[in-house]
Amino acid sequence: MNYRIGDILTGKVTGIQPYGVFVLLDDHTQGLVHISECQHGFVKALNEHFHIGQELQVVILDIDEYSKKISLSLRALMPAPEQSSYRRRKHYWTTRKVHTGFAPIAAHLDSWVAEYLHRMGKPSR
Repeated sequence: MNYRIGDILTGKVTGIQPYGVFVLLDDHTQGLVHISECQHGFVKALNEHFHIGQELQVVILDIDEYSKKISLSLRALMPAPEQSSYRRRKHYWTTRKVHTGFAPIAAHLDSWVAEYLHRMGKPSR
């Protein structure tokens, strides 16, 4: 096998599974494009995007040296989608508009004890 990580190749789709697309790189070598590497964003069904016999340009992401499995990507060759400023900015969901303030437990402790003792039928302190 004389492929290297980062090589851009053209291959032919030989199989489509729910988890990815198998691509034949040469007569004896096949790789897998995992569903997460097919395109940017969500992919519902690979059958809607690919068909057997279709030629694809892919990049090699990884080659397992023991099993000789090749991981491929289509997404790495696509330009990243534009992100709006809304997506780039961090949002912190807080209660900034509610000003409850901080009160120490000691400030409420006497009223809580008195309420508890009243419920228990005992005279308060």
